[in-house]
Amino acid sequence: MKKFVIAGLLVAGFVTPAFAAEFYVAQSASDHKCSVMAKKPDGKTMMMLGTEAFKTKSAAETAMKGMTECKA
Repeated sequence: MKKFVIAGLLVAGFVTPAFAAEFYVAQSASDHKCSVMAKKPDGKTMMMLGTEAFKTKSAAETAMKGMTECKA
């Protein structure tokens, strides 16, 4: 049973990025925490940091680590 759960999570992890073509680095307006999002932030509850979208989640996470707004 455990093998099936792990296999399912791995498949979901590989398939999910294929659906999202762009990733964004965003900061919450309420608590100012940074995160990577698969859709463009709305500008009200989540504010987009930077001006570009990233093609991969790992590229967005790397960029987020270098942003001064995300260091706390």
